This record gives sequence, C-alpha cells and structure tokens, in this order.
Amino acid sequence: MTGNKAVAYVGKGSVEVQDIDYPTFKLSDGPGVNQANVGRECHHGVILKNVATNICGSDQHMVRGRTTAPEGLVLGHEITGEVVEVGRDVEFIKQGDLVSVPFNIACGRCRNCKEGKTGICLNVNPDRPGSAYGYVDMGGWVGGQAEYVLVPYADWNLLKFPDKEQAMEKILDLAMLSDIFPTGFHGCVSAGVTVGSTVYVAGAGPVGLAAAASAQLLGAAVVIVGDLNGDRLAQARSFGCETVDVSQGDPKAQIEQILGVPEVDCGVDAVGFEARGHGREAGTEKPATVLNSLMDVTRAGGALGIPGLYVTGDPGAADEAARVGSLSIRIGLGWAKSHEFTTGQCPVMRYHRRLMMAILNDRVQIAKAVNATPIPLSEAPRGYHEFDVGAARKYVLDPHNMLHTSS
Repeated sequence: MTGNKAVAYVGKGSVEVQDIDYPTFKLSDGPGVNQANVGRECHHGVILKNVATNICGSDQHMVRGRTTAPEGLVLGHEITGEVVEVGRDVEFIKQGDLVSVPFNIACGRCRNCKEGKTGICLNVNPDRPGSAYGYVDMGGWVGGQAEYVLVPYADWNLLKFPDKEQAMEKILDLAMLSDIFPTGFHGCVSAGVTVGSTVYVAGAGPVGLAAAASAQLLGAAVVIVGDLNGDRLAQARSFGCETVDVSQGDPKAQIEQILGVPEVDCGVDAVGFEARGHGREAGTEKPATVLNSLMDVTRAGGALGIPGLYVTGDPGAADEAARVGSLSIRIGLGWAKSHEFTTGQCPVMRYHRRLMMAILNDRVQIAKAVNATPIPLSEAPRGYHEFDVGAARKYVLDPHNMLHTSS
C-alpha cells in the first residue's frame, strides 16, 4: 500500500497538505463524514491516481469560513485521474483508463439519476439530495485534492477518454470537464443562449470565464462579462468578450454603451452568495446584488442561469436572514418580466461527453480561456491564497508531476 497526501481545511483562511489514509472500498469515519455513510461498502468504485485536481471557488467559500465545514475536511471535487484499482463489482472501467470525474456523486439507480438529474442523486447523501467530493454537508465523501481518491459507482460516474495519449496532450482542457466547463455551459443553456444571443455573465472568475467561452461555443453574438477585478476582466477580453467594470456603477449603462440597448437576451450568475455591491458599494457584501442586477438587465421573456453557489448555512453572513440563505431578491421584477430561473448543481453528466468532443476536436480552448495554471500539490496553500486575493487564474494541482505535456 502506498501513502497519500491531500489538501485539508484547517481553519478560517488556511489549508495545509497532510498525510491521510490511502483510499479503500469502504468509507471510514473522518472530518465531515456523515455517520450514516461510515462503513459503506463501495465495491462498485475505483481508486484513482489523480493526474489533475483543481482549486475551485466553491472550495474558497469553505476556506474563508463561510460554511459549516469542519476543520480537517479534505477538499477537492474537480478530479481527473488514472484508474489504479478496480472494485469487485465494476464491469466496464479498467485499470489504466484515464477518466474525468463529475463533481456530482451519483448512484445511477435512483429516480433523479434516471431522469438525468445527477446533481440531486437520492442515494449518496443521507441528509439531502445531492453530493460531491470534499464538500460540506455533501455526505462526507473524501475530497480529491490528493494523490489518490475513491470514486464510487465508477461505471456510471466516470467519463473515459477514448485515446490516452491524445488526452494527455490536452489534459489541462480536459481537467475542466469535472466541473467548471459543464457548470458554465449549464448556466448558458439554462439562460437560453443560442445563435445570435446577447449574453451578460456576472463574474469573471473561472466559472464566469467558462460560461463566457460556453456562450461563444453556443453561437452568442455578443458576450459581456462583468466583474470588479481588472485582471479578470482583461482575461475575459483576451478571448473576445466585452467587459463591464461594476466598480464603476450599475452594469445597465455600460451594457447600453456596448449594445445600444440596456438589456441582454440572457443572464448568467457566476458569482453566488458572496456577491459585492456595485459602484460606491463595491467594497460591501450585498448577496442579492447579482440576482437583482441580472433581472434588471435581462429582457422581458428572457432567462437567468444561476450556476453561482447559494447556501442554506453561512455563519459569516452580514445579517441573520443571509445566514440561512434568505436574500432580498426582487422577485416581483422577475415576475413582471416573465423571467425563467434555473438554479442548483450542474448535472455534469448531461454535458461532459459533448464538451469532451469539442475539446478533442479543437472547437474550444477552455484552459486558455480560464488561464489554467498547474502547480504542485505541495503549493496548494499558495494557490488558495493567490486565488482568494483575485488572481486571474484557474489553479490546477499536479500531485504526480504529470502535467508537463499539457497544452
């Protein structure tokens, strides 16, 4: 048996690389593990040697102390790896396969999974529908910012890359399939983006940039990205997006300067519950700002895709209502404009195969769009810090020094 190093949350604002147990096909107790899952047999799973495992903005919410995540929780839900051990009941996935892991953990057997709603599987989290690796209140499945990780229901969950050599040539792009590329794409599909659409994406972090690239892939005529961070706005402009600096004020007037009208066809919220105010309130947390501004700038009859994370428990919120996920949303405005809203985890399996084919056939350069930047696992604390202070990068952890051939 080999060792295993992993990134763990150790207190507000802090992560560290720790030695943890090598995974087995039986869930053990540990920080954040749901007690009803302890002892759960997973002979339907595989053990992966992680090739790439990314730092996500959703991880940052926990590290900032904005959730009820316990200290010691092993982080990481964006996983790409090579199969090194195969469980007794796995039929089709083989040792040596190179695979992408959807961040949603899904059984493939329940009603929701059979309806394609893999983000709200009924069988993997004893507390509520939906689960993910290394995430608070998601059942306690050990995270994948590690050298090795267990993936349950492998035949169902894993996306095998058809050609291992070709995949390694594009591994940084393919590493985005576990979460942010499908998530951004889902936000655009939910918002109704199609050929000729005008689109406003709120947020120029990695999910927002992935959404912007997805809007282009879907045929949008104009993609506008709004943010407070100048470096991230420059990253959006680097692949053909228009940008709005919301530190200068409400986005509506700036959108009108770009389009000639103050509204777009489609709105995407890639910010979530830690939103900041616009203009003079740019330094103040205003969790409903993005949702309300999207309703304001999206035309009547349009739609809002909301892949940005909202939570039911936020101990760091500014007021009592926000601490339980209750925000001052202008639902009357959305009602008056007949808006459609789509929220929740992206069902990654709905999109990842098609997006894989787009990557392998050079239809999109998602790693370039999000500025994917490999770093060793040992440098995860630095990656978390730089990402937290606004680096215009998507940090990709490289546990086994295998990303040197990436494009």
